[in-house]
Amino acid sequence: MKVVRRSLLKSLAIVLAVASPTFAFAADEWPSRQVSILVPTAAGGNTDLMARLAAEYLQTKFGKPFVVINKPSAGGVLTTEQTVNSPADGYTILFAPSATVLLTPLVQQISVDPIKQLTPVTNVGTGSQVVAVKRSLPVTNLTEFLAYARANPGKLNYVVAGVNNISHLGPLLLFKRANVDLVMVPQRGEPQAIGDLISGDVDFYFGNASVLLQQAESDKIRILAVGTSERIAAAPQLPTISETMPGFVFGSWNGFFVASGTPEPITSRLRQAIIDMTSQPELQKRLRDLGIVPGGQTEAQVKAVFEKDRASFAAAVAAAEIKK
Repeated sequence: MKVVRRSLLKSLAIVLAVASPTFAFAADEWPSRQVSILVPTAAGGNTDLMARLAAEYLQTKFGKPFVVINKPSAGGVLTTEQTVNSPADGYTILFAPSATVLLTPLVQQISVDPIKQLTPVTNVGTGSQVVAVKRSLPVTNLTEFLAYARANPGKLNYVVAGVNNISHLGPLLLFKRANVDLVMVPQRGEPQAIGDLISGDVDFYFGNASVLLQQAESDKIRILAVGTSERIAAAPQLPTISETMPGFVFGSWNGFFVASGTPEPITSRLRQAIIDMTSQPELQKRLRDLGIVPGGQTEAQVKAVFEKDRASFAAAVAAAEIKK
């Protein structure tokens, strides 16, 4: 019996000795075939744009197809589940807003745990959110708006592009910290929400800078502040919300995630490629002109931002008293 056991152990050791180098070699050679990039939004918009910029760059760099597959669903559940349930080999990767991974499990029942089962690789860019109000309000900055809202509790409203997302939870957290009371008006999406603001039917909207900055010179709306930690290159005259309310930063970056357990050489190779891509001046200018802050963070940096955003989303969900 001892002889058989020793024989089995010896055979296992030989298998491991042979298999491990082969596995490491396969990881080092990634990608050797098509890579699927799952995107939880429809074609068009910031997330899809950044995913396609990255796919084009990666395909040129590695000489293998990087195919963007759009699978829009509530909270990005479909793409999250597919990424987690695919082999952790780097051939099915997720490109999504960080909110898809961090916010969705706080407000929806989902069959996987994306925070534990996905690893953030790096970001391509942060789509800035801006505070916009209808121009007919007697305010010219965020301080004046909050004072006006405080003096008129329940008389002003704000539109949201869907619920349990950035445009919904960002304002709720802001209003709670500022001690103001506005009435929520739900809309199906951003075009409808912006339409309501332009028409004057609503007073306030917290939306994408890339869209709202196109309306900056409009006589219908006024942009008051930006939700990023620093002022953005596309509109350097705009103060940050944190200049009025210290510490308030709310938004979501767009970038790559892989299934936990993906070999480190693959994760590192993908991260370094994106860092190289986002360091290119032409791409940085293109992103900044859209109100997007270029990414390309290191492993430590992206994890630190990930944890900070996780706390912000949890605080916003608590402020909204949202139940799954």
